[in-house]
Amino acid sequence: MLRLTWVQPEDLLGHELRQAQQDGREPQAIAARWKAAGGSQAPLRAGASPKPPSRYLRQLAEDLLDELAHLPSQFTDSEPTGLAKIKAGCPAWPAPTAGGRADGAMRVPSLDRSRERGRRGAGDAPPAPGSATHPRPVPTQARLEAAWLGRAAGCLLGKPVEKLPLTGIRQLAASTGNWPLSTYFTARGVPAGLLRAHPWNRRSATTSLAENIDGMPEDDDLNYPLLNLLLLQRHGKDFTTADVAALWLEELPAGRTFTAERVAYRNLLTGLEPPHTARHRNPFREWIGALIRADVHGWTNPGDPAAAAEQAHRDATLTHTANGVYAAMFTAATIAAATADDPTDIHTALRTGLTVVPPASRLAQAVHHALQLARTHDNFDTVVDELHATHAHTHHWVHAIPNTALIAAALTHANGDFTGSICRAVSGGWDTDSNGATTGSIAALLAGSPSALPDRWTAPLKNRLATSVGDFDGTGFDTVARLTHDLAHLEGPRP
Repeated sequence: MLRLTWVQPEDLLGHELRQAQQDGREPQAIAARWKAAGGSQAPLRAGASPKPPSRYLRQLAEDLLDELAHLPSQFTDSEPTGLAKIKAGCPAWPAPTAGGRADGAMRVPSLDRSRERGRRGAGDAPPAPGSATHPRPVPTQARLEAAWLGRAAGCLLGKPVEKLPLTGIRQLAASTGNWPLSTYFTARGVPAGLLRAHPWNRRSATTSLAENIDGMPEDDDLNYPLLNLLLLQRHGKDFTTADVAALWLEELPAGRTFTAERVAYRNLLTGLEPPHTARHRNPFREWIGALIRADVHGWTNPGDPAAAAEQAHRDATLTHTANGVYAAMFTAATIAAATADDPTDIHTALRTGLTVVPPASRLAQAVHHALQLARTHDNFDTVVDELHATHAHTHHWVHAIPNTALIAAALTHANGDFTGSICRAVSGGWDTDSNGATTGSIAALLAGSPSALPDRWTAPLKNRLATSVGDFDGTGFDTVARLTHDLAHLEGPRP
């Protein structure tokens, strides 16, 4: 029997009840009705419960989801989703970078044209013919290639232990002498009993352990940045949320979506339009999905965190609200600061990222707490234990709030060092591959070039990534870096 993950009403209701408690609603009466009817809690780690419910229980779940949507939240004013209200609530919102193309013209590079320039050196791609010179410095292709490689390596490090509890991650790494974590996981030498207690992620074990890595396997943490390259290629930097939706329907297989993205995809197919796609029966709207789509918005707005955050907002509101959107904006602004021609240190970049997050929001409070822990404790395990004590009982392991906090803590504690950052992020648990990816992207930007990244991380990638997005399958990281470099030049209206 097919039990499609992340869309069954009886499973969505349990997640929505939890979301309601977090965002200041009072769902107790609805929760009591669900329990009295025989309804169960949401699966803790899987995307769907194993058995289908009765027709009555499924219909009740749909009705209760709609009732929950109408409950008032006490955080409506402090956690808005509209960009104007977000900016109004951020007293330190960064000033936009002056400049832009003098003639407003924009020429969008194609993937094929980018490949044709493959023999050019890093940073050598000229401006598009007939357009004015972009006054804002653009990072070299080498820095952007490092960022792509860092994102892939961090993701790959976290893939085999995704969904595992913190104790399992620590025990698996320690059993092979890899604790504190310093390289990719391996199954060689792991006791059979430990693997039975904490099995590797089923979908990733065959492609992401040290002994079987052969290029970068497909992962949504790489698919979405590739989609956003297509988005900018087709629509420019003033794309709309509707443009994002149309691109997904054209280029993103539904089976490659999860949590909030899968619900929004379903909502699009039923005729709903953004931003309603983010809200309708979508209990995952504050989870991590929008954050993992944010890198390209930062890479293509170097030194302009305001523009990066606004771009990320238009992308995120297809699927997310409030803290789910803030996590994407925070990430994009942090990356924009780290991508500047004169890159800042990681601590300044993170502070810049916080300027686009409403300071009274739960996300801002969680990140500030994480930064304080990282500055206070020498042992990162202590930081992780404190974060889990704070968040593990209230948030799902894919929720944006604890994961964003962990990313910030890992980067801070490692002082932006690449290996230290990705290993801390993954060793902290929760959404290990996504946290490793975002942390790796930021730390690799600060490292500055592929040669600055240790060979043990990048050599197994073999300059090749797998994906189901567009024509990118089998593409090299140098190629997507060239395309990203070209897109970073773009200004003006859509072509």
